[in-house]
Amino acid sequence: MSEDMEKNRTAIYKTRLEEFRDKLGREMSLIFVQELLAAFPESEIYLVGGAVRDAAQGEGKQKDFDFVVRNVLPETLEKFLAERGEVVLVGRNFGVYKFIPTGIKLEEAIDVALPRTEHSLGAGGGYRDFEVQSDPNMAVEDDLARRDFTVNAMALDLRNGKIVDPFHGLEDLDAKVLRAVGEPEARFKEDYSRMLRALRFAAQFGFTIEGKTFLAIQDLIRHINDERQRGGKKERVVPYETVAKELLKTFWRNPVRALDLYESSGALYELMPEIFSLRGCPQPLNFHSEGDVWTHTKMALANFELEKFKKQFGEERPRAEVVMAVLFHDLGKPLTMKTPERDGTDRIRFDGHDVAGALAAEEICRRLKLDSLPEDSALRVEPKRVKQMIEKHMLLVQGNIDEMRPSTIEKYFFNSNFPGESLLQLTFADALATIPEVGEPDLTNFYAMKKRIEGLRVLVKERDRLPKPILDGDEIMKRFKIKPGKKVGELIMVLREAQLSGQVGAEDEAIKERKNKGFEVLKKYLENIR
Repeated sequence: MSEDMEKNRTAIYKTRLEEFRDKLGREMSLIFVQELLAAFPESEIYLVGGAVRDAAQGEGKQKDFDFVVRNVLPETLEKFLAERGEVVLVGRNFGVYKFIPTGIKLEEAIDVALPRTEHSLGAGGGYRDFEVQSDPNMAVEDDLARRDFTVNAMALDLRNGKIVDPFHGLEDLDAKVLRAVGEPEARFKEDYSRMLRALRFAAQFGFTIEGKTFLAIQDLIRHINDERQRGGKKERVVPYETVAKELLKTFWRNPVRALDLYESSGALYELMPEIFSLRGCPQPLNFHSEGDVWTHTKMALANFELEKFKKQFGEERPRAEVVMAVLFHDLGKPLTMKTPERDGTDRIRFDGHDVAGALAAEEICRRLKLDSLPEDSALRVEPKRVKQMIEKHMLLVQGNIDEMRPSTIEKYFFNSNFPGESLLQLTFADALATIPEVGEPDLTNFYAMKKRIEGLRVLVKERDRLPKPILDGDEIMKRFKIKPGKKVGELIMVLREAQLSGQVGAEDEAIKERKNKGFEVLKKYLENIR
């Protein structure tokens, strides 16, 4: 990039930050900033961290705000904040206050901190392995020096609009380079989770990880599973909860780039080594001309970005559980593969790979605690739901969709205990990545299933709620004088098929009339099987 272009880009970043500063002044939840500046003329307040980075890039609405306050004593700052909202002090030496202004609803508390330094207590790699010392008179540049990457080590002075950028973060932001502050090895030894954070930023923002920084990740990633003794017990240096949060954010944002980064950095080998079995696992050419299972999986992950996928499911990004289900959906193929040469089969076969893969995927999800994120988060991954999806990802190719029982469709697509919509997203991404030797990917069964699902919705009063069964087991046993057992379940299923096929009357008919029709259906069925 020429010097003039670089100056122009820097000017754009500075303009965006100035506009963002003006916007902050109008933000109701941040009125305290202007009040603090007015109350303490010698004070300095800086916006720091990710909010500065994102504002410079022109990102949308900011949710997380981190402020550093200079030249105000800690007890004075705490009293000032307490008069304006709820305050929680995070460690006396930390000098960090979690602040929620009175009358304001926030997703997360605002961080208000004194400038501080962090000194590693050794090369333990845990994010708590620091001696932290705050000092209201410390230069903000010294505070920024403790941060992880140059693009996160910038501060916006909210009194005068000056940008404090001692490590040239704006230049790296412009070049889309992720570079550690200072020596990369030292930064990562302070906190091994920073390596996963680097992979996330690279995937999320399209950054290239600077050479020395990436080499340090490759060298130190083997420590991501380190354990230590604490209180007579073994514990992970980087908790699985932290691993899960970083991993899911990375794969959810950009799954193909995430897979590439995790593979090349060594993180994949350390955290999900099972995935490597997909590489070099052959597939029958007539069904999968795209290549081995690894190639097929990457193509399936890439399909989330296709307009065809978005047209089918909307612009909103699929939940992380769908992304991880696609990543894991063919884990069973290497486990079940049979070949003509070795096993005498007619072609390469993967009989039962759906079940085997579901079990393997569930084990990975549980091991990595992918369900440790908040229940309402799009990033949370439930091992059971991933298992269910993968077990049934071949549902659409295991029979004639037009002949499938309505109760089967109800079981998988109108059942709150089964992730039906997520299964459809998985099967669609999978089908688009299945390239036959001749022709295009075959989506016939997918569209046939969608048609069947829509047909059943005619019976639905509200979305994803089918009509209640007309008769229960007690009524059936009493009418036909049969005892509890398999026969009752069989009759309940027969009646359900008839109900979902519209053979026992419409929902608006009298319930007594519909029950009589139900009894007639069962009577005819029993007569036919005698």
